[in-house]
Amino acid sequence: MNVFVINSGSSSIKYQLIRMPESVTVCSGLIERIGLAGSVITHKTFLNGQPHSKKEQIDIPDHATGLKEAARLLTDEKIGVISSPDEVEVVGHRVVHGGESFTKTIIINDEVKEKIRSLFPLAPLHNPPNFVGIEVSEQVFKSAKQVAVFDTAFHQTIPAVAYRIAIPNEFYTHHGIRNYGFHGTSHKYVAVKAVEYLNKKDSKLITIHLGNGCSMCAIRNGECIDTSMGFGPMNGLIMGTRTGDIDQSIIFHMVNQLGYSLDEVNNILNKKSGMLGLTGYSDMRDVQAEIKKGNEAALLAYEMYAYHIKKFIGTFTAVLNGLDAIVFTAGVGENDSLTRQLATQQLEYLGIHLDLEKNKEGGKGSYEINTPTSPVKILVVPTNEELEIARQCYTLLL
Repeated sequence: MNVFVINSGSSSIKYQLIRMPESVTVCSGLIERIGLAGSVITHKTFLNGQPHSKKEQIDIPDHATGLKEAARLLTDEKIGVISSPDEVEVVGHRVVHGGESFTKTIIINDEVKEKIRSLFPLAPLHNPPNFVGIEVSEQVFKSAKQVAVFDTAFHQTIPAVAYRIAIPNEFYTHHGIRNYGFHGTSHKYVAVKAVEYLNKKDSKLITIHLGNGCSMCAIRNGECIDTSMGFGPMNGLIMGTRTGDIDQSIIFHMVNQLGYSLDEVNNILNKKSGMLGLTGYSDMRDVQAEIKKGNEAALLAYEMYAYHIKKFIGTFTAVLNGLDAIVFTAGVGENDSLTRQLATQQLEYLGIHLDLEKNKEGGKGSYEINTPTSPVKILVVPTNEELEIARQCYTLLL
């Protein structure tokens, strides 16, 4: 089965063509700056065991054009991996917010599309471009079944004591205001990988997804029982441009005393805060470069970033009543040894002992960076959300 996985963002599309059940990625790509000057497609194929890469800078005014260009590269005479878009049997879509309507992967029909559209207010930065990806792929891959995989679905096992919010009940019963959680596809994938690594089915894990967006999960025996993100993907940890947890009084102060509109505050908290607001940079590599130059603001921001991770490690260890492993994943989690060091130091009381040399050396695949005698494993597990989406699509359609 050829499963084409689409992760559609506001100005980008990530994609992979994965052959199932072998779980073999035959091509992948990233379309950037959609609707902006200098649009770029980076397309990679894996033919006869050899990687091939092609990068094109062309005008891509919208998502429809982007997906048509991806289909062109899929069927290219020299580097194509299929002869026709009709060979794509399933298109798997990452959809960020499923609310309480969607608790599992589902085949997309008109009713599903309308429900996804109705959830736009819950994830205004994410669900609309996800929806565009669905509508466009229906035009480009006409023979394929369209399947939605929801970021929020993995968190549907969280108990009411954790997902309910202490505001009047009618806001939950009539408006669905509760904690939902995000990055569920990534958390699920790395949790399964961690259990395989530990060879322990009865497990207590804390998974830490650190990319431009960041979140953590407490996972008991494969089920999520709490997570750092809530109603929307803004709270919890400090992120690239998002504030993380914030005192609600600050919002009222910004509006009532400083004269900002609600739209301006929303934009500041979502797009101008986090590491960007603290340092002027949203990419942790740039922040590290500033630290090496002696930038004290950058060092403080790094320490704040790690401090919030550490606070959630303590919280979730208490929620789990113990801990077998901490799992770092995603771009920062997998590649940034300084973040891992700062986030796990001085946690010996919880049985967490980092090996500084292992942490700096890194490794391939899933590997541990704790000391040999550490009661709690500290793991680095590469995530693969696209593969997890493909697996869920394949399982659904068996």
